[in-house]
Amino acid sequence: MKVTFLGHAGMYIETSFGSILCDPFFNPAYFGSWYPYPANDLMDVSPYVNPDFLFLSHTHLDHFDYTFLREHVSKSTRVLLPDHPLGLVEKELRTLDFGNFIQTRSSEPIDVDGLKLMITSLVAPADGPLGDSGLSLDDGEVKIFNQNDSRPVDFEALDAFGPYDAHFLQYSGAIWYPMVYRFPQKMKDALSTKKRVTQMQRALRYAEQIGAPHTIPSAGPPCFLDDELWYLNDFDRDPTNIFPDATVFLELVEEAGFTTGHLVIPESVIEISPGHVEVSHSMPDDEVMAIFTDKRGHLEAYRERQAAGLEAIKASWPRGEVEIFPALKAWFEPLLAMGDQTCVGIDDLLLLDLGVGGQIVIDFIERQVYEWDGVTSTRFKFVIDPALVEYCILNHEEDWVNVLFLSCRFEAERKGQYNEFLYSFFKVLSPERIQYAEGYYVEQQPEQTMIECEGYMIQRRCPHLKADLSRFGEVEDGVLTCTLHGWQFDLATGKCLTSDDRKLFTKKIEETAETAAMAND
Repeated sequence: MKVTFLGHAGMYIETSFGSILCDPFFNPAYFGSWYPYPANDLMDVSPYVNPDFLFLSHTHLDHFDYTFLREHVSKSTRVLLPDHPLGLVEKELRTLDFGNFIQTRSSEPIDVDGLKLMITSLVAPADGPLGDSGLSLDDGEVKIFNQNDSRPVDFEALDAFGPYDAHFLQYSGAIWYPMVYRFPQKMKDALSTKKRVTQMQRALRYAEQIGAPHTIPSAGPPCFLDDELWYLNDFDRDPTNIFPDATVFLELVEEAGFTTGHLVIPESVIEISPGHVEVSHSMPDDEVMAIFTDKRGHLEAYRERQAAGLEAIKASWPRGEVEIFPALKAWFEPLLAMGDQTCVGIDDLLLLDLGVGGQIVIDFIERQVYEWDGVTSTRFKFVIDPALVEYCILNHEEDWVNVLFLSCRFEAERKGQYNEFLYSFFKVLSPERIQYAEGYYVEQQPEQTMIECEGYMIQRRCPHLKADLSRFGEVEDGVLTCTLHGWQFDLATGKCLTSDDRKLFTKKIEETAETAAMAND
């Protein structure tokens, strides 16, 4: 099997049963905030635009490059569709005139013209844009798992498909937290330091669980070429930066010792044979390393090449074309009326501070949208350039996370812990989407599948992203940590110590036994 790395999560896989183009990303995303790193803007893409198959793991813009797909990729290629509840990948591809689809079922292997494959789909509101996925491939000689940035929790099917020869996975940051928050700098540094460590540790845990002898870091980090966001780049291996590059992670892989890591850049070719991986680059090794050791120089040249395009992106933002308050009121209030679980989960007020665009309150208690009186206290606050909100209104963007929040072009304040329901609300800005989220929340009642944990019976699946706590739960000093995603719970009470919108079902074993004995009396 031969894999050509295209940058970020993009790869072109060649097998004896056909070629697969995965998650190509070449154009700036999120209001010109994210660019692929290392730079891939000088690549000749012509060898990769007529694949036998196309796999797009989800519709986040750094995986679903509308411009590249529309202008370059053959519309007759067969698309491998993940098993997502709302079919967003298919819907978006149809707008680009793709029409040859192969629907898969999550975690069920299929054979397509001799190529065995399996797509592991994730469907929680917190998973990507209402869905994410990873691709397992078996060409009869080797097996790989392209996890990209998905976070699978069902390892039984993945284990059954293996064992794998190579594993591609994300390790770096892909979020706005905590950089956009108006926290004291000391607090922000502490949170960033913790996130930098935990996200790479999570990747190591995935690599250990999958068990492939060869690991290839991919799917990030992005780089930031706009002057306003330049500070987000990790130029000097800053321990408080959440965007470490592959060389940092590969040092941890080497230290861990259970798998061999490989550095790749755009146009690197990865030859995979049973028990062996060989990587060749399109440039000498010293030039490859200079991309990382002289990152500033690499990005300054990249920024110069992209300057005109970035200026055009920013000049295109609408200003004064929309009356924001009445538009948001008409859009959001019907959704709030449908969002019983969402509103209860947030149970407070959000202030949108849009400067000249106005100050608008989204009241999740009364389920209303109104102009702020300048006095009413709100638990949450977003400060956003009104042009970005106008864009979302004019284009009726139903997922602001996938357009606005991932851009890091906003500031945030909150009182208390992170609230998952709040950001998920901004992913479900249509009746179809919010109805799906509401149904998902209703179904997530305390699970009947219980496990024993340090003298307690607890639900097996984490109440956040459904990680299997029998595999990934660790207890220290009465605190249960989901090591896959970092959520922490008080073991005695089930209270989530990381956010305030989830609770773990937990009961002391003595109480359980006593209750059973009383029932038998």
